[in-house]
Amino acid sequence: MPTFTAYDGTELAYRTLGEGPPLVCLPGGAMRASRYLGDLGGLAAHRTLILLDLRGTGDSAVPEDESTYRADRQVADVEALRVHLDLERMDLLAHSAAGSLALLYAAAHPQRLGRTVLVTPNAWALGLGSTARDRLAAAHLREGAEPYDTAVQ
Repeated sequence: MPTFTAYDGTELAYRTLGEGPPLVCLPGGAMRASRYLGDLGGLAAHRTLILLDLRGTGDSAVPEDESTYRADRQVADVEALRVHLDLERMDLLAHSAAGSLALLYAAAHPQRLGRTVLVTPNAWALGLGSTARDRLAAAHLREGAEPYDTAVQ
């Protein structure tokens, strides 16, 4: 698995899968290794997926400073990966908890992004939290349609 060195000396790992233009992929979790993303439902047939193992996950090293697990500190890891890959601009996909990391990266480095895809993101980085009541209200919007009606029986 290829590696690169982050801003604080932590060795980070990533794997590549597929063919086509590169797409950097950030796993969610919180803090899950990227392997669970698989080939992103066949997307690897059209794009070269660059699947980052965030610090302390998968084949990436555990950092000496635990405060570097914060999403705002991991923005520098994403930028270090872009530089390591020698990409002027990159397309970025983030799943779940990595949505905040992608938003923070976009705010810090907008000129380095092409397309950004957020898959079931959280948006706490924007100050947009959700409560259990909010999620229940969103689920009720699907009443009268499958799979909602079957699921609530």
